[in-house]
Amino acid sequence: MSQRSRHNVLGSPLAECCRNPVTGAYRDGSCRTGPGDPGLHTVCAILTEEFLAYTRERGNDLATPRPEFDFPGLAAGDRWCLCAARWAEAEAAGVAPPVVLEACSIETLTVIDIDTLRRHALQ
Repeated sequence: MSQRSRHNVLGSPLAECCRNPVTGAYRDGSCRTGPGDPGLHTVCAILTEEFLAYTRERGNDLATPRPEFDFPGLAAGDRWCLCAARWAEAEAAGVAPPVVLEACSIETLTVIDIDTLRRHALQ
């Protein structure tokens, strides 16, 4: 893991996103990224019904459990590390879920600018 991926979009140490359900490209609760994460799962989001419906329509059903992948299925209110590009698509469509800035990896800034993230930050 690079030193950069240990920091969040605010420049401070990367906070945990969620362990119940356990999230992250490496299933360690963190939205860090690296060579094993081609999707850049760096945005810690608090899922909403609107976002779950949107991503299902785009071909990524996050609500349906997939036991064969040890995936419990997600619900509104769950925290989850999202692909930065999918979150950006949802933002453009007006359905981006709130984000936890302290738990969004700094690599997110290669896809989404900090002002956009701040507008969607959990208050």
